[in-house]
Amino acid sequence: MGFDLVIRNGTVYDGTGAAPFVADVGVKDGRIAAVGPGLAAGREEIDAAGKIVTPGFVDIHTHYDGQAIWDSHLAPSALHGVTTAVMGNCGVGFAPVKPQDRDTLIALMEGVEDIPGPALHEGLDFTWESFAEYLDALEARPRDIDICAQLPHAALRVYVMGERALRLENATQEDIAQMRAMAEEAMRAGAFGFSTSRTISHKTLAGDPTPSLRAQEDELLGIALGIRDAGSGMIELVSDWNMPDVETEFAMVRRIVEASGRPLVFSLGQRHDRPEAYKKLLAFSDQAAADGHAIRPVFPPRPIGILFGLLGSQNPFAGTPTYKTLAHLPAEERAAAMRRPEVRAAILAEDPYEGSNFPLLRRLGFERMFAFGDPLNYEPAERDSITAIAGREGRTAAEVAYDMLTADEGRNFIFAPLVNFADYTLDAAHEMLSHRNAIVGLSDGGAHVGFISDGSFPTFLLTYWGRDRSHGRFDLAELVRRQTSDTAHAVGLFDRGVIAPGLRADLNVIDWERLALERPVMKFDLPAGGRRLWQGAVGYVATVQHGQVTYREGVATGALPGRLVRGPQAAPVQ
Repeated sequence: MGFDLVIRNGTVYDGTGAAPFVADVGVKDGRIAAVGPGLAAGREEIDAAGKIVTPGFVDIHTHYDGQAIWDSHLAPSALHGVTTAVMGNCGVGFAPVKPQDRDTLIALMEGVEDIPGPALHEGLDFTWESFAEYLDALEARPRDIDICAQLPHAALRVYVMGERALRLENATQEDIAQMRAMAEEAMRAGAFGFSTSRTISHKTLAGDPTPSLRAQEDELLGIALGIRDAGSGMIELVSDWNMPDVETEFAMVRRIVEASGRPLVFSLGQRHDRPEAYKKLLAFSDQAAADGHAIRPVFPPRPIGILFGLLGSQNPFAGTPTYKTLAHLPAEERAAAMRRPEVRAAILAEDPYEGSNFPLLRRLGFERMFAFGDPLNYEPAERDSITAIAGREGRTAAEVAYDMLTADEGRNFIFAPLVNFADYTLDAAHEMLSHRNAIVGLSDGGAHVGFISDGSFPTFLLTYWGRDRSHGRFDLAELVRRQTSDTAHAVGLFDRGVIAPGLRADLNVIDWERLALERPVMKFDLPAGGRRLWQGAVGYVATVQHGQVTYREGVATGALPGRLVRGPQAAPVQ
């Protein structure tokens, strides 16, 4: 057999969780053709001796809905071994849409996912109205990874209800019937599922809540039945779990799953104001799974951490009147101006909240903010918090934070864990990772580009939990499984996620000893000159997409074999 590509003598972690083994992997016509020792030569070969070979990573929680229209390179995810990404999460996206509602959906995406409005306005051409037409637009562009799209509740609700959706009015039975029919149509066109948001954290920059916030059970059930009518598709949900409590909200979710028969995933993290609530949700979802209902939490493997900085879109002083007069300056000039004694005194004396457009700021305190330097530390000790430093140095916490931001010409970041860090450890993430029903994810790749850099989750999962943490590490084979076959199968992709003959040749060759995260930097490469945090990695020798090498040592080769995936994919018949 002649192979297009042979990855030679690598240590294969096949994605099933089985023990690794040394073998060659032969690729032909975009598929894995053979796995074993001593395979015949390929037209192209990669020497993987001393390296590990894994399936390509499947990230089921991203937000490339806009970027996938204008960009063939879906970084940051593509830089971290991701070969398939599911987007359209959290109920936000750009289809279906009537011409008069385009700005509404852009404003919502800008506020909820921190993707600059000017970039969206310039980058989106809106050649579509229906969700099927949006899929056609996505399919027209080749890219470096495969993408899967979900139907977003906010867009669907605004399309059907108009202004009533924005006023959070209840849907009528006629509205629900139309949404059910449109959900079925979207699934049949190739949507992977439907996503919705029930959290007050999801707002426009003007403070308006997401249109799906108060959707009633009959509306959610109606849409879920539309997915059932199509015979495929999942449900993705994010919630505050307080309507009125965890038990009641989860019971509603379970009823919807039971009635529709469709699988559901929901976002899970340890909230700092309710640090034990996640345990209930783990137990409830485990019980549902035991009862035969596919309800699975998706959790982050580290804190969802905000990076405050003068280079980013947010910092603790961005809402003060004096800072706003300087916000237009380049970061280096802004830092110099802020170091002037009179400016420093003015900003520190002003209310940071009243003029802020960042609703999460009030949930964050200096007791959980840390200098973010080199080496990167995503599990800092309490003694290293800004509050603790201020106590030792006899200064206010605000003064310490201010001086951190203005040092190094304004290039510094402050790390502020938002969830999963209530007791200053990652023990909650460890517990979630120990639950086989829980899915590793929530990278938000493509979103929060000005203050979060979590598209690097796949690399962090392997390095921190499999190698670098001083205690509580996990077997590498299991960590590979958790972001390959586990994530792929959770969304109905059975043609990838495992290294086995007949399956897609989506692969990573990794120098395990060298694998590491790079320090985040800010790039200004979005449409309209928009900025985004950029965090790369070292140690990815090669990433292979559908049999073609797309990245070598983190550098794009120019190959663009990635495509839109329409609907769940079964494993090929042997």
